[in-house]
Amino acid sequence: MDAESARGADLPAGHSSVQTGPMDLQLTKDSIDLGIVVRDIDAALAFYRDVLGFEPAGDSAMPGGAHMHRLMCGTSMIKLLHFDPTPEAANPPGAIHKASGYRYWTISVADVAAVAAACEAAGVKLKVPPTEVMPGATIAIVADPDGNWVEFLQRT
Repeated sequence: MDAESARGADLPAGHSSVQTGPMDLQLTKDSIDLGIVVRDIDAALAFYRDVLGFEPAGDSAMPGGAHMHRLMCGTSMIKLLHFDPTPEAANPPGAIHKASGYRYWTISVADVAAVAAACEAAGVKLKVPPTEVMPGATIAIVADPDGNWVEFLQRT
């Protein structure tokens, strides 16, 4: 059996291992859930819940010594996971262009200057102050307590 045949051997009858076009992805929700592993759950909750105002949607113990706090950002769910013991490895610090992988995520807002000012008033340092990146699009970027970058985008 050749390698191509072997890859398809585990698929149910009638399913091909060869993709011939775009996947027919049928969404059941118009938003995403984002899981963020945090080192200090109190600091993460203070940032996401208290500073940014995300609404608590429950918390629960998870397998593997984790505890998940669910917060709503519009219709998207932000899942803050805290493990005991805390994982040794951490995301690489620095600007977007300093490492690969998920480096930032974006929240669309009505007034990016007001959000940036509220973050600064709460002691959150701006990584990128309000900046027009193209006509009609202004961003500001902050880092959460674990160094994950959060971009705020205002379109006019």
